[in-house]
Amino acid sequence: MGTNMIEQDTIKLLRECDAGIKMGVASIDDVIDHVQSEDFRSKLNYCKDEYAQLQTEVENLLNKYHDDGKDPNPVAKGMSWMKTNMKLAMEKTDAAIADLMTDGSNMGVKSLNRYLNQYKAADEVSKDITKRLIKLGEKLTTDIRPFL
Repeated sequence: MGTNMIEQDTIKLLRECDAGIKMGVASIDDVIDHVQSEDFRSKLNYCKDEYAQLQTEVENLLNKYHDDGKDPNPVAKGMSWMKTNMKLAMEKTDAAIADLMTDGSNMGVKSLNRYLNQYKAADEVSKDITKRLIKLGEKLTTDIRPFL
């Protein structure tokens, strides 16, 4: 396998992580002001801090490859935002928010697992970041289960 293939897969995987982090942060920002429970809010804030840390790592690596990352697919982002806002317009309960965040998180984890399989040639560092991002999504889902 050529270095080029490794580099290409690495950049693609890092871009997907970048987009996933941006969507995760945007989703948390969308809902956090509506969350009633202090505990729930602190779990979302914890997740956001972890995202920020991963974001820094991803950006540093993308800079190394002279790549400026990838904004989340505007259609996907628009649709998720619309769905979020429609659901929140109807009910701003912690249960509704937990439901939304769980769906979003599960979708993100599923996508990242798919990219991990798709970009097999990616280097270990970027695979590790992807796995940490997957773990973070799974942790969020577990953490917010009591609020469903």
